[in-house]
Amino acid sequence: MRTFSLTQARIDMSELDEDSDGFLQPHEMESYIRGLIPNLAQLRDMPAQFVQMYCRIAARKFFFFCDPHRRGKACIKKVLLSNCLQELMELHQESEEEVTDTEQAENWFSLTSAQRICDMFLALDKDTNGTLSKQELKEYADGTLTEIFIERVFDEHVRRGKVGGGNSREMDFESFLDFVLALENKDTTEGLTYLFKCLDLNGRGYLTTADIHSLFRDVHQKWIEGGNYELCIEDVRDEIWDMVKPVNHLRITSDDLLNCKQGGTVASMLIDVRGFWAHDNRENLLQEEEEQVEEQ
Repeated sequence: MRTFSLTQARIDMSELDEDSDGFLQPHEMESYIRGLIPNLAQLRDMPAQFVQMYCRIAARKFFFFCDPHRRGKACIKKVLLSNCLQELMELHQESEEEVTDTEQAENWFSLTSAQRICDMFLALDKDTNGTLSKQELKEYADGTLTEIFIERVFDEHVRRGKVGGGNSREMDFESFLDFVLALENKDTTEGLTYLFKCLDLNGRGYLTTADIHSLFRDVHQKWIEGGNYELCIEDVRDEIWDMVKPVNHLRITSDDLLNCKQGGTVASMLIDVRGFWAHDNRENLLQEEEEQVEEQ
């Protein structure tokens, strides 16, 4: 069945590949997803007015993971072998009988998830101009992300706007989807690559102890404002070094972060006070999870 499903997907995608180069452009990927909706049990009842928005949200995940160089086209072979396609095909299951609410919420392609992301963007877009300013984006995740990280996201991943002068930058919906995908997939190569560009304050391809200090200063400030105990930034810096164990003990590269298998945790500690709190309380959280499993 899997072979048949992949063969059918390859045929459908090849038919949509207008220039027959083996790659899909965003509008072609959206067309492919639109054609699937009637055949996926969990999407059949989608409101007609939401279909276009849904296809944009769904297609963006394929491009985030299958177009790493951001060329605006995704290799069909790569799409067929990606976890994204598997995740999308999971929506064949009848939702009422086979899928829990948690699974639906965690699947990017579920209707629940797409509506959540759309609602999130609309809630942040206070001036309803269809894009997000730095100030608006700071409210993401209840304002737990640091100011320096938001600044760096705009520096590295948001194109300059054509309106309001050369320095006017606002985040469009596609860039917002990339931002959410990176934060929700911090342990993947693609998610960490996105985040590392933001952490690499000087664009040198590596982080120094000074960079870690600059990044964590914002987290520390939010930590103290939240009424937590006093921290020693140097201790946190040393802990990060111990977690990563970089090849060159003076600098941390993106490869070091990927290879240490804790890159997502380290990134969270440096950009999000909630991420640092989760790390600081990891033993208590683990104990609570074990207790919940025992109760079930």
